[in-house]
Amino acid sequence: MRPKEITVDNKSQVKALSLLSGGLDSRLAVLVLQKQSIHVEGVVFNSPFFDISSAKEAAEQLKVKLHIVDFTEDIISLIKAPRHGFGGGMNPCIDCHARMIHRAGELMEELGFDFIATGEVMGQRPMSQNRNALAIVERDSELGGKVVRPLSAKLLPPTQPELDSKLDREQLLDLSGRNRKPQLALAREFGLDRWPSPAGGCLLTEKRYTQRLRDLAEHEGLDDIFAIRLLKLGRHFRLPDGARLVVGRDARNNLQLKKLRREGDLLLHTVNVPGPTVLIPGRPSSADLDLAVELCAAYGDHDRSYEVTVRVVSSDGSSDRTVTAKDKSDFACFML
Repeated sequence: MRPKEITVDNKSQVKALSLLSGGLDSRLAVLVLQKQSIHVEGVVFNSPFFDISSAKEAAEQLKVKLHIVDFTEDIISLIKAPRHGFGGGMNPCIDCHARMIHRAGELMEELGFDFIATGEVMGQRPMSQNRNALAIVERDSELGGKVVRPLSAKLLPPTQPELDSKLDREQLLDLSGRNRKPQLALAREFGLDRWPSPAGGCLLTEKRYTQRLRDLAEHEGLDDIFAIRLLKLGRHFRLPDGARLVVGRDARNNLQLKKLRREGDLLLHTVNVPGPTVLIPGRPSSADLDLAVELCAAYGDHDRSYEVTVRVVSSDGSSDRTVTAKDKSDFACFML
């Protein structure tokens, strides 16, 4: 089912650019504005740390145009030096929200829109959506009162669009806290029948991912976007002399790693038994390569102590090595 149709007068309407993550709150924010005959278009920020597929689906459901902004350089710069610190992982949420709104503001000016909207609900996330955090984001985004939070607007000071009578404050909402019942009731009222389950959506909040990212920052740094994108694939290991290994978890992972190998990287795979593809960015020391061959063999489909042949593929050719397979647990100490 599609949301209920909203009659809009395109000739004289106010225009809003709404941050659209694809979650329920961001969808509701759009619908609350459309109820006032506001012309709304969505904006989503693309980076290696966020999946924008829900935003694309939401834009289709709501019948709004979606602007996709590359946010990679922005978020990496914030991870390197977050002015307001990290959350539970490597998520600089306050700085990130402020930068997103600032970038949306630039697009707002370029397109001739009147204000920016977000789906934030005061108090829903204790660290990044409390009253103080929202005020910091407002200040740092440098948009001069043009940031509207339709779901919690009545709990916040009037924004410039409200003061200019471009928005009717009485038709905005006063939602707060983590109780989702008001949003669910509102979704039924608008005729929404699908949305993703509540989740952070950002890899920077996930413990295993941020462990890998911290390791990358300490060894290779965060300037190689390829290396950052690789963190989402497979199992990751850091060997004693510094080599980093990515071990495919399944056939799909194995194929992805083969396609991602760059000039100068090594690719390992088992020959005489089913097993993983292993990608080693760069050239490892001979000791790390020996260990990588053993690790590749250990993750093959066989009994322990089986003789496994591992093929090492480089830009110069390939060679085979046969080793006695060890148990995977022998390499657990190297896993990130």
